[in-house]
Amino acid sequence: MTKVGLFGIGLDTYWGQFDGLLSNLIAYQEQIKNRIAGFGIEVADAGMVDNPAKAREAADFLKSQDVEIVFLFVSTYALSSTVLPVAQKLKVPVVILNLQPVAELDYEAFNKLCDRGKMTGVWLEHCQACSVPEIASVFNRSGIKYDIVTGYLREEESWKEIEEYVQAAFVATRLRTNRLGILGHYYGGMLDVYTDLTKQSAVFGTHIELLEMCELKKYRDETTGAEVLSKIQEFHDAFDVSPESETAEIERAARTSVALDKLVKNRNLGSMAYYYEGEPGNEYENIVTSVIAGNTLLTGKNIPVAGECEVKNAQAMKIMAEFGAGGSFSEFYLMDFNDDVVMLGHDGPAHFAIAEGRVKLIPLPIYHGKPGKGLSIQMTVKHGSVTLLSVVEGKNGLFLLVAEGESVPGPVLEIGNTNSRYRFSIGAKKFMNEWSKQGPAHHCAIGVGHIAGKIEKLGQILGIEVVKIC
Repeated sequence: MTKVGLFGIGLDTYWGQFDGLLSNLIAYQEQIKNRIAGFGIEVADAGMVDNPAKAREAADFLKSQDVEIVFLFVSTYALSSTVLPVAQKLKVPVVILNLQPVAELDYEAFNKLCDRGKMTGVWLEHCQACSVPEIASVFNRSGIKYDIVTGYLREEESWKEIEEYVQAAFVATRLRTNRLGILGHYYGGMLDVYTDLTKQSAVFGTHIELLEMCELKKYRDETTGAEVLSKIQEFHDAFDVSPESETAEIERAARTSVALDKLVKNRNLGSMAYYYEGEPGNEYENIVTSVIAGNTLLTGKNIPVAGECEVKNAQAMKIMAEFGAGGSFSEFYLMDFNDDVVMLGHDGPAHFAIAEGRVKLIPLPIYHGKPGKGLSIQMTVKHGSVTLLSVVEGKNGLFLLVAEGESVPGPVLEIGNTNSRYRFSIGAKKFMNEWSKQGPAHHCAIGVGHIAGKIEKLGQILGIEVVKIC
């Protein structure tokens, strides 16, 4: 289970001076802990750190808990010397929580206390902002990664931002524990698709599992008639199977789908990239031309599969899937300058769970640019907000490229492919230019909702740049 750390900071000198101050601040920290835990994540709480000795103890504790990120609750003014030892030892991003108990102090009631000692204690209970510049200064000079959430305890805007960090920590863990299979080889000549597998493992922590077509063939040869019938039923449950689809084609795709399930299970895969060609009529052609339906089922179950051996896009699809946004395999199709939209799609695989209406399973007489023929997926991504994501390999390493837009109604190409119309705030022309100039591969992952903020936080945790186009 993903763990995040939490510790509060204060100044031990205050506790003997102001009755009730410490207990009130600890109660606020408990509220924060419970709210974060309510996001479905484990919170390792190091308690109140109010002197350098406790800072070292907190650092040791949180280090032992292997937290992805740490939330630092500034409960009142505190010395930066109580913060630096923790951040230095953990070497994970720190999210400074500058959360006041209330949005506004009751000034009239405060000034009626008529006891400057009590008044100072109440003020210190609400002076979270006092230490934030000091901590930021020290972090800047120490090269420590951090962000700040400023608000008050019951402000939903602040909690939305905190929840995004929690979700990003979860996704970072899922990427690090993911096993990505590579079946076959790259599509020859797609230089943009090629990637450094060592960099993929170094940045995301992903294990790369190299797979052989003969293993998939073995599982396919072993498939029983009952398994095929069960898979055909699954096709009908998930898709609108076109009456044009021949029974033999459906059975061929179902047998391959069963084999793909076994490959994923036996190799414990969480994602996959694939492509195979070989000589015309080779024994593996029957398999590779019947994978789209099965790979679409896997993708819809958040085990994303990218065609043309686009490993980078399998990673992007996995990120989108773990954020709960889907993540469908896509490339640029065409532009509609009159409607100011860009159309993206692919012949599959797709994320059928984010489709607008039912997904169609349709026969193609030819796979463009690939050998053979077989069944394909026709669908449109749900109308509404969407996010595009690409894992880009640039001259200086990997980074994430993201854009937010809208999937809009309108005519699509009914060619047995996935394709949708997308509109962007900066317009189709500028979007196309700005996206392309970042140097991504021609594929991207498309998910539902606007989640660029979450992706930016994931980038902070992973220590890589995130470029947002719009």
